[in-house]
Amino acid sequence: MTELIKTYKSELLYTLLVLVAVVLLLFLTHLINRWLIKQEQRLFPEAAARPFLLIKKILNTLWVVLGVMVLVFIFSDESYYQSLTRNFKLVLYLGLLSVLTIILATSTDIWFKHSIARKVSHKEDPTSFKFLRYVSVLLIYFIGILFFLLAFPSMRGVAQTALGGAGVLAIVIGIASQEALANVVGGIFIISFKPFKVGDIVKVTDTMVGTVTDITLRHTVIRNFENKMIVIPNSIINKEKLINYDLGEKKCCERIEIGISYDSNVRLAKRIMQEECENHPLIYDNRSTIEKKGREPLVRTALISLNEYSVTIRAWAWAKNFEDSFQLRIDVLESIKARFEEKGIEIPFPHRTLQWKENKHDKEGITLPQNEMGNETKDA
Repeated sequence: MTELIKTYKSELLYTLLVLVAVVLLLFLTHLINRWLIKQEQRLFPEAAARPFLLIKKILNTLWVVLGVMVLVFIFSDESYYQSLTRNFKLVLYLGLLSVLTIILATSTDIWFKHSIARKVSHKEDPTSFKFLRYVSVLLIYFIGILFFLLAFPSMRGVAQTALGGAGVLAIVIGIASQEALANVVGGIFIISFKPFKVGDIVKVTDTMVGTVTDITLRHTVIRNFENKMIVIPNSIINKEKLINYDLGEKKCCERIEIGISYDSNVRLAKRIMQEECENHPLIYDNRSTIEKKGREPLVRTALISLNEYSVTIRAWAWAKNFEDSFQLRIDVLESIKARFEEKGIEIPFPHRTLQWKENKHDKEGITLPQNEMGNETKDA
């Protein structure tokens, strides 16, 4: 045993130094990773620690693999020395490149999140920063993958072509046949021309109304009033005719329509609707200076249509924004109905009148009476 130790003394010492170095690197990686996570949580409490944990795993694997490769040098022939050295450099390059790419992408993502939060706190528009966040992170990972491919001789031509102008053009042309590019271009148009931005209330269809929460490279996310997330591809939403309640002036005119019977007092009904709207705390005075001097009513009412079994009265009530107009509408409808019941104003419903017609043969007892439908349709 003593002779064995003396014979391989240098190799055993070399192995021990490698093992100590690997353990030391693993320990330092653990300490630095824990310190970085604490600093991140202190500066950005909302940020996730997952990227740093991924970096820790990559570095730990890298140290172990490099340690094993260094130990192989002891038992390898000189003929394999160059090959082992080349592989050692390749593994070291790939490991450090992966770590650097993740660090840059994570740092960029955290910086954009912090900037977005700052803009939101100052009530500024964060839409551009949200979109650029996705573009920047995607670009960093794309460049990292290209440099990753450059490490392999067989893939070097593909990477160099992609980095060149012709390669980029070829990639763009290749993607152009897919819907992905249409969504990306649609997102760029949304950010550039701003038909809507994050935080705006939009109406895409009668059943699709909500607040824009995010605009990504591929889609726009809308949270409706049922707290459900609606994901619409950018290429589709760019083609839709939508209503933006927050574009320009936020004040909103709510049309409140109620049908009353022909026997009811139209003037009294109009006055009740006007009073209930004007007395609501969310009503907004949209009259001009001239209209105020002329003592024009705050809420205008009018009879707008004569229907088959009812007449329709409309009140134009203004509110500061879409949320106020919705609340004003549901409150006023309830209070108007209560006042109508109190004053005897009838809100009609469809009905049917039946008329019996005697056939000329009835008197002779040949046929039975037949009924004939009169006016109106029955309740829907």
